[in-house]
Amino acid sequence: MRVDIVILAAGQGSRMKSALPKVLHTLAGKPMLQHVIERAQECANHFGGGRIHVVIGHGGELVREQLSDQPVSWVVQQEQNGTGHAVAQTLPNIDGADRVLILYGDVPLTSPDTLIELVGAIENHPLSLLTVKLDNPMGYGRIVRNNLDEIVAIVEQKDATPDQLAIGEVNTGILATSAEKLKTWLPALKDNNAQGEYYLTDVIAMAVAEGGSVAPCNAPVEQEVQGVNNRVQLAELERWFQRKNAIVLMQSGATLRDPERIDVRGSLTVGQDVVIDVNCVFEGEVIIEDGVVIGSNCVISDSVIKQNSTIKANSVLEQAIVGEGCDVGPFARLRPGTELCKNAKIGNFVETKKTLVGEGSKINHLSYVGDAELGAGVNVGAGTITCNYDGVNKFKTTIKSGAFIGSNTSLVAPVSIGENATTGAGSTVTKDVNDNELAVARGRQKNLNGWQRPTKKNS
Repeated sequence: MRVDIVILAAGQGSRMKSALPKVLHTLAGKPMLQHVIERAQECANHFGGGRIHVVIGHGGELVREQLSDQPVSWVVQQEQNGTGHAVAQTLPNIDGADRVLILYGDVPLTSPDTLIELVGAIENHPLSLLTVKLDNPMGYGRIVRNNLDEIVAIVEQKDATPDQLAIGEVNTGILATSAEKLKTWLPALKDNNAQGEYYLTDVIAMAVAEGGSVAPCNAPVEQEVQGVNNRVQLAELERWFQRKNAIVLMQSGATLRDPERIDVRGSLTVGQDVVIDVNCVFEGEVIIEDGVVIGSNCVISDSVIKQNSTIKANSVLEQAIVGEGCDVGPFARLRPGTELCKNAKIGNFVETKKTLVGEGSKINHLSYVGDAELGAGVNVGAGTITCNYDGVNKFKTTIKSGAFIGSNTSLVAPVSIGENATTGAGSTVTKDVNDNELAVARGRQKNLNGWQRPTKKNS
């Protein structure tokens, strides 16, 4: 059974006060529309497949550009004449679909389980509708039921009577039906309402008029169907999402020093006895193994931190692998391609990039090491830099096991430092150093006896 999914994302979103299309504003690190697409795909896969159609309008080219990697077909709504008109633009593309699910690009957190239940509900009904009960239904279309508790209509806020405005059950706009029914109902929609638009919700009354019953499906929590119209609502939904993530992490074995101050913008997997301090941000896919401690204010992206390692406060990791028992930070930056072997140490104000740091090796402070390979037991002194870039090309530095790099050494790549070799402090090393050698490459010191320090002249 093929389930095609239509996502309406053509609105301008003027209340966001932004030049960016509303559906591209991010929640948990991803555009809202991407959240909807991913949940739609899970739903379609459950029913054996189907196509996803995204209706775009205001800022459509930017939406298409930023989400060009998504498995969707794009449909342009040239004039925004209401939700019914928007869905009608997709009719030529949904031929052959057994069922059609209609979603919204600014309602990002409806769970796949809820969508699957909604689609399944039309097995014996012409249409199923997702509703939710709100303490404050202001602004939403009200669900009107008959004496048998069946849904008979949806009345929009601007068209509702005082009695209808008192109804707490509201329409989310999310519904499922057949492509055949849509092709009958949509051309019959009228725009004789306060907005002068073609409301998709009017198909509810059409279904009832044909003698069919509407299958209601209730959202389990309000936030699953909460739309985003402004930045305040976006922030509220972000916090709800992050709070849910925090609960899952704690149930998985992590201690969060403050569950309200963690942001997961992707996928975070934690082992047992992990400790995460406040204000940490996790982006992309991050794996943290047993016994890891993460200090406050860290930003970790697309990285793996193996068991019993410590990442101290204010450190930034991106596409890095941290081995077992390592010690990183505070104020360290591990850039893409950094890999630390077991028990390695990266200290404060150290930056690494595309570097393998061998077992037990140390870069303790105030150094930059890039495009390098360090063996085991290497000690890199403060202020050391690998000069790996000549303005056009990058070159590699090799430091073999047991080497000692003196403070303020400049290693001009390509260069190799042998096993157990030493470089003197302040050296600029441009040639390879053999095993067990000492390299000293600095200007000779000269002391001038009787030198007079300059004094300030009287004006």
